Amino acid sequence: MKITVIGTGYVGLVSGVCFSDFGHDVTCVDRDPAKIEMLEAGQVPIYEPGLDDLMAKNVAAGRLRFTTDLAQAIDGAEAVFIAVGTPTRRGDGHADLTYVMAAAEEIAQKLTNYAVIVTKSTVPVGTNRKVKQAIAKANPKAEFDVASNPEFLREGAAIDDFMKPDRVVVGVQNTRAAEVMSEIYRPLYLRDFPIVITDLESAEMIKYAANAFLATKITFINEIAALCERVGADVKEVSRGMGLDGRIGNKFLHAGPGYGGSCFPKDTQALARIGQEHAVPQNIVETVIRVNDAVKMRMIERLRDLCEGSFNGKTIAVLGVTFKPNTDDMREAPALTIVPALVGAGAKVRVVDPQGRREGEALLPGVQWVEDPYKAAQNADAVVLLTEWNEFRALDLKRMARKMATPRMADLRNIYSPRDAKRAGFEAYAAVGR
Repeated sequence: MKITVIGTGYVGLVSGVCFSDFGHDVTCVDRDPAKIEMLEAGQVPIYEPGLDDLMAKNVAAGRLRFTTDLAQAIDGAEAVFIAVGTPTRRGDGHADLTYVMAAAEEIAQKLTNYAVIVTKSTVPVGTNRKVKQAIAKANPKAEFDVASNPEFLREGAAIDDFMKPDRVVVGVQNTRAAEVMSEIYRPLYLRDFPIVITDLESAEMIKYAANAFLATKITFINEIAALCERVGADVKEVSRGMGLDGRIGNKFLHAGPGYGGSCFPKDTQALARIGQEHAVPQNIVETVIRVNDAVKMRMIERLRDLCEGSFNGKTIAVLGVTFKPNTDDMREAPALTIVPALVGAGAKVRVVDPQGRREGEALLPGVQWVEDPYKAAQNADAVVLLTEWNEFRALDLKRMARKMATPRMADLRNIYSPRDAKRAGFEAYAAVGR
């Protein structure tokens, strides 16, 4: 099938590359000429393991191309995917649909044949109907249907998630659109991956409900972690005991400094606003948002206690600043709250992150970027493990402790244990919920 993907950000680029690997003829469109030039040169503007090789493979096979020319891209396309950003709108927490609606109007002006217009972006309930109205108004003669096809990609594991999904969710209004979408995802159907065909509103809601529930699990275990610290329990043991219950599961039950990233923060806020608009307050979700903010502040106080009540004049090594490992994404990362608090209170902060520097230099002014964790720890007063990159999972703790002025560690991802730290020579070790 001929497919057009509008937007070459994280979702659009991963989707376009994977669709082409299914055997479809895919054109990815973006307004930014510099980004298109980069892609045409074989350079990937985001860090996602395996994406560069998969992109090169499908470009070489002639199934994948990039352009700024929307008219050329959608000429003859059977499906046009909208995969543009829907950031949180300043002031009210709503998802900003500016880019989605602009894309819809541009599609309307260029559409010359029947196509299914598919919203891949995360959008509030009712958005696909608005997209349909916008296209029909801009081009009354246009022959098209709309579909909702939310993404469930984890940064750092996106290709695997696309190729081996837990499910594919498709919202449509008629059989014709359902047949087009089924053909697009036929390679997954043939391998028995679940394809959920439903209505537009249910598909839109599934995305928000799923992300809000996962954010709730994270926030729940972080609150339990705080209680564990008071009563002498170990949250890792508590998480393990809970996770073995098949009704609960062990995923997203890892205590830490709070969730971040491109999805959970904005999607929980958007769902809360949708509930308020319809006079059905989402009290659990609203509480999750507040608690997650409080968790980050609690981490700052843990670090302050580790540094004997003051950051002023202290040298602190921070290991990891992206919101999770295997990505360069800094959006809503706990580091964006924690690191500025350290700098603002007079600490000299050294940062090590395998992929975070490109975005982090602008977002974290006043820090020193270092390539090696042991160099960062040289004469430091404390080391803070903030993102669980594999590079930080097997540190030589004895070597690190020897290099430090005062060997103290804040392990905010519970990678090590108090016993490991003590044996290595750390005089103080702070974890989460232990």
